[in-house]
Amino acid sequence: MFSLQALFGKGDRFQSLLEAAASEAHESATHLIQLIKAPEQKAKMDDLVLARRKEKRIAEQISEELVNTFVTGLDREDIEELSLALRKIPKTTEKFAERWLLAAEHLNGVDFTKQGEMMERATEVVLQMVKQLREMADLEKVKAMNDKLQHIEGEADKLMLELLKDLYSGRYDALRAIVIRDLYELMEKVIDRCRNAGSVVMHIVLKNS
Repeated sequence: MFSLQALFGKGDRFQSLLEAAASEAHESATHLIQLIKAPEQKAKMDDLVLARRKEKRIAEQISEELVNTFVTGLDREDIEELSLALRKIPKTTEKFAERWLLAAEHLNGVDFTKQGEMMERATEVVLQMVKQLREMADLEKVKAMNDKLQHIEGEADKLMLELLKDLYSGRYDALRAIVIRDLYELMEKVIDRCRNAGSVVMHIVLKNS
C-alpha cells in the first residue's frame, strides 16, 4: 500500500488546518448545548460566534495555502471538499442559536437538549475521523467511526419523527408549531452536515488505502 506519511505527516499544514476546522465545528456544538442548558449564560453565544469566525478564517487560510502550495499530501479537490463540509457545521449551528434566541417566547416547555447532545456527539466523531487522516493505514478504525456517525444520524432521524408527531398533534398553535419545526430542522441539518463531512473523510481514506 502506498503511504502518504512522508507527504502528509504531522507537520503538514493542511492536516493541521483541517483538524483545527473540525475542532472549531465541535466547539460550536459544545457551546450550543451549554447555551441550551443555561440560556442565561449569554456569553456562550459569543463563544459560539467566535468558533464560527475562527473556522471561517481557517477555511480561508486553506484556500490561500492551496493556491500557494505546489505539492499537497491529499488531492486538492479532497482538501477543498472536506474544508467546505466542515465549514457548514458551525455555520448551521450558529444559525440555530440565533433563531433559538429570537424565538425564546415561543419555546416555553420545549427542550432541545437531546438533539443538542446528538449534535455534540456527531461533531466529536467527525473530529476524530479527521485526525485519522494522519494514519491512512487504519481503514477499519475509520469505518467504525463512520458507522458510529451513521448510527447517530439514525437516532436523530427517529427522534425527529417522534417530535414531529407530537408537533402535528394539534395542541400547538400555528406560529409556535412553525417556529419549533424550523428549529428541529436546523438541528437535523447540523447532524446531516456531520454525516457529509464523515463521508468525505471516508472517501479520502478509501481512495488512499
